[in-house]
Amino acid sequence: MKKRSHSLAAGARRSESFKSWLIMLPGLILMTFFVWEPLLESVRMSLYKTENIELVKFIGLKNFISVMGKANFTQALVNTFAYTFWSLLIGFVLPIALAMLIGETVRGKGLFRTAAYLPNMLPGLAVIILWSAFFSGEKSGVLNILLGKLGIPTQTYLTRSNLVIPIIISIATWKGAGATALIYMAAMASVNPELYEAAAIDGASVWQRVIHILLPSIKKLAGTLLILQIISVFQIMYEPMVLTKGGPDNASLSLMQLMWQYAFGGSMDYGKASAVAVIVTVILLGMTAVYSYFNNKESDWD
Repeated sequence: MKKRSHSLAAGARRSESFKSWLIMLPGLILMTFFVWEPLLESVRMSLYKTENIELVKFIGLKNFISVMGKANFTQALVNTFAYTFWSLLIGFVLPIALAMLIGETVRGKGLFRTAAYLPNMLPGLAVIILWSAFFSGEKSGVLNILLGKLGIPTQTYLTRSNLVIPIIISIATWKGAGATALIYMAAMASVNPELYEAAAIDGASVWQRVIHILLPSIKKLAGTLLILQIISVFQIMYEPMVLTKGGPDNASLSLMQLMWQYAFGGSMDYGKASAVAVIVTVILLGMTAVYSYFNNKESDWD
């Protein structure tokens, strides 16, 4: 009787496992077709000399050596890390602050949520064109018009190498901060309000409640969004491409824009473009592994 019950239980588990795999199968097929196959093909193409998309001759790591030996690669790598640094400086704290401000709003909370999310609904190219008019170095530039009212002469912003990356990151933050803020708001709404009430009764200030209750409750979410932000910003391409074309003097050139130049900028060298793509993938995998290591260490300490 026991053997029969064990057999039935094992059969039920196999059935449940089969159903689970059956449910995941469409997603796995799509993942294989749209993610893993192109990724493996890029790795293979990076090891070949190519003519357009045709593999001509196996050359091993020569594409990587050629790409990494050029000055524009070093500049693009430095710029990409600069994009990441400025995105953490400008764009990481802002959504948290925005979520806190909207969450504390008593009236019109839905209006503020919509207003915060609205930039995310705009097409990316339209946003870049909008902000290019704002930062235009001409007298007709919106910022120059506003500063002209204060007696400040016309300035050129997008031709200054020390300003161009912070400006691009500010534009990207303006577009995406609202959507991230809504995610933080959902996490903040799950915090037990009795904790705030108890802290207020004990005489805790607003800042103390934020530090000791609110921020610890969103710490894990913030860590996840942090690594996702780094991955996203590390792949920045169309903002500098449209806004500055990588200038001035490659001061805003990113690795993904360099990859685009190899593939579509005239040389049509898909082997070198794939090599750049593989390098970006390896860097991002390394960053993700470091984050996962420290995240697991922190979980073990907890």
